[in-house]
Amino acid sequence: MTASAIGGLEAFVAPIDEQLADTAAFCEAYGVELAASANCVVVEGRRGEVTTMAAVMVLATDKADVNKTVRKHLGVRKMSFASMESATQLTSMAYGGITPVGLPAEWPILVDENVAQAGWVVIGSGIRGSKVALRGSDVARLPMAEVLALALPA
Repeated sequence: MTASAIGGLEAFVAPIDEQLADTAAFCEAYGVELAASANCVVVEGRRGEVTTMAAVMVLATDKADVNKTVRKHLGVRKMSFASMESATQLTSMAYGGITPVGLPAEWPILVDENVAQAGWVVIGSGIRGSKVALRGSDVARLPMAEVLALALPA
């Protein structure tokens, strides 16, 4: 594991087997609790001819309320997860490794309050061959980050 600063934030980067990049497989293989991992998904919303892209961060134990909360927050009529092709092309990141660090500057990063309140969380690094650990409060301080109640009730 290597300590580094990402945008002035303390972070740790660790190489992993890229075949184990998906959260459930990673957590099982490396002994990391799902509640200590956060997923970043790319969503796209449309209103008329305008498309809005955003990143959504939730703990691996939660699911984001994309169709109501995210849609309303972004002020769009139609909301969907971005296709793998679109997500990888627009982020220049590997699918399964997308991270909120280094996304296009104009994209909102919608961070669930559970992520913001978490201690250290493991997130993608942009590639499938490593993971990043940083504090949830630091995820909430990334440029364009907004903390919302995004997790669906269990």
